[in-house]
Amino acid sequence: MKVINPKKLVCMDSYASKYNYSIDLAYARNDNLLFGERIYKKSAQLWLYKDLAEIVFTASKYCFEEYKVRFILYDGLRTTDAQEAMMRTKRVLDNPHWLEKPRLLSPSGAGGHPRGMAIDIGLEDKSGELLDMGCMFDCLTERAHREHEHSPKIMHNREMLDNSMDMAARNLNVQLLPLPEEWWDFRLPPEIYEQYKPLSDNNLPKHMRLVN
Repeated sequence: MKVINPKKLVCMDSYASKYNYSIDLAYARNDNLLFGERIYKKSAQLWLYKDLAEIVFTASKYCFEEYKVRFILYDGLRTTDAQEAMMRTKRVLDNPHWLEKPRLLSPSGAGGHPRGMAIDIGLEDKSGELLDMGCMFDCLTERAHREHEHSPKIMHNREMLDNSMDMAARNLNVQLLPLPEEWWDFRLPPEIYEQYKPLSDNNLPKHMRLVN
């Protein structure tokens, strides 16, 4: 498998003002919806593999100019150390069925996140108010599924996000997979990310590491 050079990861925090998005790194908070406790260290930043970062830059700019709403980025690179820490949280230990097939939580090293090749995105207005997407980010119910029917307003909000990301991927000629079970999750397809080894904190310079 290929090894990702950390130099190919982009710090999304550094470009937020340029491309009109905000960052709320969910797992650096104690009150995140899914785990209810901090996974990342307070100083953690959001990193993405360069191809996906370019899609987000282009899509966020388009979304703001076309729809007058902003992206809010919740998570990108999620190292294997972070994934393992998630499995040790009280909420996961209290809900062992989350780890049974079909799993609600990916095992360590699986998926696009531990390669910086998946991004979780919501929408907010210019005042920072979240748009109604049918359920909150990380609400793992059927309401989060892309095919779930919602009110026209909610469906329009989701379409703004999907259209922006699809437009950017097509213009950059990069394949993009919107995860069917989660309206917020966009990733490079498995045939791309599975070519690369997942990243641990030890694979990264100290300033890029996510957990203590």
